[in-house]
Amino acid sequence: MPFPFHRCVLAVSLLVAPLAQASAPPVAPQVPAQVSNVAWEGDIAAFLKADQASPPPRGGIEFVGSSSIRLWDSLARDFAGQPVFNRGFGGSEVRDSTWYADRIVVPYAPCKVFFYAGDNDLNSGRTPAQVRDDVVAFVQRVHRDLPRTAVEYIAIKPSPSRAHLLPGIAQANTMVKAALAKLPRTGYTDVYTPMLGTDGKPDARLFREDMLHMTPAGYAIWTKALAPKVHCD
Repeated sequence: MPFPFHRCVLAVSLLVAPLAQASAPPVAPQVPAQVSNVAWEGDIAAFLKADQASPPPRGGIEFVGSSSIRLWDSLARDFAGQPVFNRGFGGSEVRDSTWYADRIVVPYAPCKVFFYAGDNDLNSGRTPAQVRDDVVAFVQRVHRDLPRTAVEYIAIKPSPSRAHLLPGIAQANTMVKAALAKLPRTGYTDVYTPMLGTDGKPDARLFREDMLHMTPAGYAIWTKALAPKVHCD
């Protein structure tokens, strides 16, 4: 009795399918594109609105990054005579400043950018190596449009409330410093070491009650460390 044609086709298909699957190249996993953290859209919009009323000086000295920058209310007084301006926002991470660079860095064409971020990143689970790579990505993003702008990274501070992160903070600082040493028009300022007490632990007197954000005494240390660099080359 002849073998039905449709059964013959099915049998051949069952034999060929495993061979085709075995020989087909593996499909690369899809990597999701980085998306903006909409939590900061309000902050960015506020900057743009302020720019319309009183734009920062083009070619000035910009301070950008997380809340340690945002809360630096005495910035203009601490660097009197220099064209400094503040674009710190919330509890942002390094990648947030990279994402918004085209809106809060590039348009100002600053001669120099002082950048602080990293402790929020480590606190959210980023590794020291990831923080290093993120900082390098920020520098590269700035230099893509502003190759003559110098970028100065401010070391991650030793906050008492994040004492459990201190080994990772020290490692991240070391890795960032080494990476930036290989890039043009970059620098690194150590504020970590001078914020430690004689016992080698974070000096609580430099911090507010939350043991995370700084008092004027903390900012005085930052001012002293950064002052020799706060100028346009």
